[in-house]
Amino acid sequence: MSTHVRHNRRKTLIGFVTSRSGDKSVKVTIPYKTPHPLYHKVVNRQTVVHAHDEKNETKAGDKVELMETRPISRLKRWRIINVVERAVAVAPDAITEKDVAETVPTKTVKEPAKA
Repeated sequence: MSTHVRHNRRKTLIGFVTSRSGDKSVKVTIPYKTPHPLYHKVVNRQTVVHAHDEKNETKAGDKVELMETRPISRLKRWRIINVVERAVAVAPDAITEKDVAETVPTKTVKEPAKA
């Protein structure tokens, strides 16, 4: 008798909740950095996905972990596994791309020398 071991090959990503679109639905922005093909400068990019939030526990600004899943609706192909970090302040209904870009670590800038 052989035991069948099923390996979970689903993708997991970490992103920020940008808005609550409806009941049990959220929009999640996944920021990443990639080099420009010609100029080789690091460019900030982002992907926006619709995710299923079964418990309605997230709000705008939360950092969440997502897992790929079967199609739940026309746009939802991801579900929220857990909340990695809660939003600190009372967040508005939606946050802007600028707010997401500020949370992504960028290159360090040297402070000017004091005279």
